[in-house]
Amino acid sequence: MTETPAPVAPSDALRFAFGTLTVLPVRVTRWDRAAARGGMLCAPLAGLVVGLCAAAAGGALLVLGGGPLLAAVGSAAVPAVLTRGLHLDGLADTADGLGSGKPAEDALRIMKQSDIGPFGVITLLFTLLAQVAALSERYAAGWAHGAVAAAVAAVTARCALTLASRAGVPAARPEGLGAAVAGTVPVRAALLCAVLVAAGCAAAGAGFGPYGALHAGLAALCGLGLGELLLRHCRRRFGGVTGDVFGALAESAGLAALVVLTLG
Repeated sequence: MTETPAPVAPSDALRFAFGTLTVLPVRVTRWDRAAARGGMLCAPLAGLVVGLCAAAAGGALLVLGGGPLLAAVGSAAVPAVLTRGLHLDGLADTADGLGSGKPAEDALRIMKQSDIGPFGVITLLFTLLAQVAALSERYAAGWAHGAVAAAVAAVTARCALTLASRAGVPAARPEGLGAAVAGTVPVRAALLCAVLVAAGCAAAGAGFGPYGALHAGLAALCGLGLGELLLRHCRRRFGGVTGDVFGALAESAGLAALVVLTLG
């Protein structure tokens, strides 16, 4: 008979989210399925902190006279630093695995290698260029626009991880972060989290009027939609999710949200 895991305190859930998704000095006190469920539901909160730090860096550079482009570089660099580059590394590894065209087992082996192949390099290059270009456009409109863009992108990126952790999404490997969190979040809870994130992003954009609210909410939904498409493709190719796939989902969803905010 399987024992029911002890209820997870909010502090344990937050520790799991911040301890696994950021480099902030937070000690993970529980490492089990229940803690993983709570942690992945709190993932957007970790994203919010990362996004606010990115916005603060961009704002500081603007105040110092750095201009929109330098502010954009600063805002793009902060999430990479606060995650030790793990999401970018996951994006590169996933691109190499998908680009290899090999069967799932061989593709997963390629992704686990420490080096980065040509698909990964190209994907990283264009992703970072697009992030900086989009943020630069928003900062050119004013610090508040850039700050909202940085926050919306970061929260959307982590919400994509919540959705990818929902029940029914298997792990491609029996070990690693992907296996620890795969299938832990109930579907309804994951969808509710997505709705709350989209509503929160719309509220952040409301400072620029009704269109700003609609634009920010739509950006979050588009980012999550792209993340879902990538998730489905990775499930078909790899048989499930891995830590690398989670990184790719976060970077892709966040970038899509940024691009939508830049358009229109």
